[in-house]
Amino acid sequence: MARKKDNGDGTTQERFGIRLRRFAGSALYSDTLNAPIRVAHLTDLHVGLVTPMKVQAAAVDIVHREKPDIVVITGDFVCHSHAFLDDLTEIMRRFEVPIFGVLGNHDYWAGAPGVRKALKRGGLELLTNQSTVIEIRGQKLQLVGLDDAYTGHADRHKALKGISHHLPTLGLSHIAEEADGLWAHGIPFVLSGHTHGGQLTVARLNEFALGRIGKHRYVHGLYGRREAHRREEHGAVYVGAGLGAAVVPLRVGERGNREIALFELGMKPGALIEHHAEQTPLNPPRETDEARARALAHERFQARRKRRFRAPREH
Repeated sequence: MARKKDNGDGTTQERFGIRLRRFAGSALYSDTLNAPIRVAHLTDLHVGLVTPMKVQAAAVDIVHREKPDIVVITGDFVCHSHAFLDDLTEIMRRFEVPIFGVLGNHDYWAGAPGVRKALKRGGLELLTNQSTVIEIRGQKLQLVGLDDAYTGHADRHKALKGISHHLPTLGLSHIAEEADGLWAHGIPFVLSGHTHGGQLTVARLNEFALGRIGKHRYVHGLYGRREAHRREEHGAVYVGAGLGAAVVPLRVGERGNREIALFELGMKPGALIEHHAEQTPLNPPRETDEARARALAHERFQARRKRRFRAPREH
């Protein structure tokens, strides 16, 4: 499949409004990898009525064309129900390389056990507050996956248990703000989703809605420091704009495009043309009681779950 349009800024414009972006990983990876490992990142597929299967299939085709070593998907595989789990399994089976992922809030709202089964049938390895080590062309890469923080299921202590601090490590989390805690434990680069980039990005409406109102620190793209040279220094996070939508399919503005991101782990920042450099977080870190914050998130999840069982299900 030929690229639709090379924009000359580290991105190409593809079919169905999908934008392919390319970035280097953390500088630390170049110290431990002899050759780059290419990671394709997708997020917020929202397989269902709002996002047609032809869009999902086109994304898989684009990924195949770029020949990544692995694919990672950072949550929200579904929308509101189990009605399209067979479609989700079909999409996962189309990938020709190993796929790894973490769940998002919509996966829990729809019913996480069913989503897990569909993903397993499709061949995706789900990381639920756990890590795994894979080998690619004789090189080891460690993946650490946090479960969804929005619904109160993230457990950083459990996810980090037993990890090696001598291996190049990539973090996965549906919620980008969890990256701050992972950096502190020596994970230099985290991939995330959840925000959809705001979807409506003209006049920086996405930053106003998600930053000023929603209090997100990270809305879309790169934040933090990829040039950190020691594990104890802070790292970087990438927030993907996502592929699908849960309610309204409208996406306006270049930052709101459907997105696939490619990361060359082991290639130093600055070694290739990138769409943008690291950005400044929209809000300063807040000193909150983490246990209380997670308890509130779990309470919010339980309230949503009760409303869901009272309402008629999607068919």
